Amino acid sequence: MAAASLKKHRYLFMVVSFLLWVPNFLYVPVFAPYIETLGANYTLVGIILSSYGITQLLLRLPVGIVSDLLKWRKPFIVFGMIASALSIILFLVTENLWLVLLARALAGVSAATWVVFAVVYPSYFREDEVHKAMSSISLIIVFGQFMGMSLSGIIVDEFGWKAPFILGSVFGLLGVLLSFFVYEPKDRIDREPVKFNELTTVLKDPLLLKTSFLSIIAHSIIFSTMFGFTSNYALEIGFTPNELTWVVCAFMIPHAIATIFIGNTLIPKLGESKSLILAFLLISISTLTIPLFETKTLFLANQLLHGFSLGLIFPLLLGMSIQNIELKMRATAMGAYQAIYAIGIFAGPFLAGIFNTMFGLQGGFYFVGLLGVVATALSVVWRKKEEVVNKNYVERKTMYNYKKT
Repeated sequence: MAAASLKKHRYLFMVVSFLLWVPNFLYVPVFAPYIETLGANYTLVGIILSSYGITQLLLRLPVGIVSDLLKWRKPFIVFGMIASALSIILFLVTENLWLVLLARALAGVSAATWVVFAVVYPSYFREDEVHKAMSSISLIIVFGQFMGMSLSGIIVDEFGWKAPFILGSVFGLLGVLLSFFVYEPKDRIDREPVKFNELTTVLKDPLLLKTSFLSIIAHSIIFSTMFGFTSNYALEIGFTPNELTWVVCAFMIPHAIATIFIGNTLIPKLGESKSLILAFLLISISTLTIPLFETKTLFLANQLLHGFSLGLIFPLLLGMSIQNIELKMRATAMGAYQAIYAIGIFAGPFLAGIFNTMFGLQGGFYFVGLLGVVATALSVVWRKKEEVVNKNYVERKTMYNYKKT
């Protein structure tokens, strides 16, 4: 395909991806406080927040497998956009907590289809440009999240709690319309069917399993902090709803910068293993120290580090999860990866909500901060094991060549 035509498809795909995430994040900074105004305690808030992860946990792997078996991606993209639009419209028309729970779960259904988005977009690039593709699509996610979240506090302060859902409905319906024009490469015509034993081999890939487990922890942290209870804590220490925009900017701008920095600078210089250790170390420090800052300036400074460190980890884990997987089975691998880390989207805010009810908002931050410490330690241990394996391989190869000569 001509380069100009391929670029056109990339741009449209990025716009559709942007419109998937904006409606789902327009209300995130004010969502937990909004649920409180409807009469929910911290535990129920955590349950509603975690429902977003439950549906992803249940659906992402089946979506990936079915997509690979059918060798057809576009219908899942359109379905995801429709689910996103329906979710935000349901938020708009109800204040019933059970229907709010259903709407958030439906947002998780739309997010579950991201497994297909994450496979289609790299197909517009060469094989050796996977990290580049993942970095750019991660940037789109972050940009959509940033745009949505930065508007949230302002429009709530000006127009009330329902305003994010009104604007989100417009974005969601536009996304549904544009999704019908997304281009899917016609490689499905020439490919042989994926065999079941190949699927099981993918699901046992050691690197996929390791990165998935670490991603559980990373998603537990971000969905318990910035996408969970950080706004509650900010309001508690004196921020107004309008000023939550500053909290979002402090987190999301370095978060976006980090998605570019990790692929272009950090990995080429340090390698994947050291980059992983550094990212989780910074995440641990920035999460554990959130409850220590009670002034606006120090709190915002902490959010700069917190956003940057979490921005490093997601494209890194995303690229590592599929780098050993054949192209024809990457949707299955991506589905497995995203289904497994959805455990964190569910368990993180659910458990943090319980800790917050028992010990106050600080309890949840300390809990997920300690998870970051665990991830840092595991990254160190796995790197040392990898070095031992590589050293033994080199020694065996050297001995074999010596005997051969």
